[in-house]
Amino acid sequence: MPRPQTITDERLLTATGTVIGRKGPGFTIADVAKEAGVSVGTVAQRFGSKSGLLQALTRQAIADVERRMREAAAGHEPVDGLRRALLTWFEGMTDPVEAGNHLAQLGVDLIDPELRALLAEHYAATERTVLDLVRAADLPHAPGPERAARVLTVVVYGVSMDWSVRPRGALADRLAEDVDAVLDAWKGR
Repeated sequence: MPRPQTITDERLLTATGTVIGRKGPGFTIADVAKEAGVSVGTVAQRFGSKSGLLQALTRQAIADVERRMREAAAGHEPVDGLRRALLTWFEGMTDPVEAGNHLAQLGVDLIDPELRALLAEHYAATERTVLDLVRAADLPHAPGPERAARVLTVVVYGVSMDWSVRPRGALADRLAEDVDAVLDAWKGR
């Protein structure tokens, strides 16, 4: 009978995200193992390689983004719910160096065909969720729902990139300002 698994994938993936934030794409499986407090063999056995680890991390992010956004929107008036959902994407991101390291990893991920395909799934899941929320919102001056969802998605990703290289103020504040500017215009204010 196999031993029960006491080290969860979630623990290892959380450690991976932490290490990427600290080291960027130069991180190693050994770095992840040290952060998680496990052996390198444990990480390698579970994920096979650094690419396998990054694929698992991206799959987890795909599942998490929709859940977080829908939870943030639930129980609120549709436009406010949409706004709250948009502001969850980079919740907790307060260090521009960490953000820059994640962006550097993104650049490397785009080179790998499997990771690039998973990133496309992530973006599509995010945009689908935004689309559902846009359709429920009363935004009389917005473009069609598909374009509005794409614009809002790009605004959030763009603000995060800009902030990671030109960090003025808090990312959460910058996101709120720019999302509010778009939503207010689309509401006719």
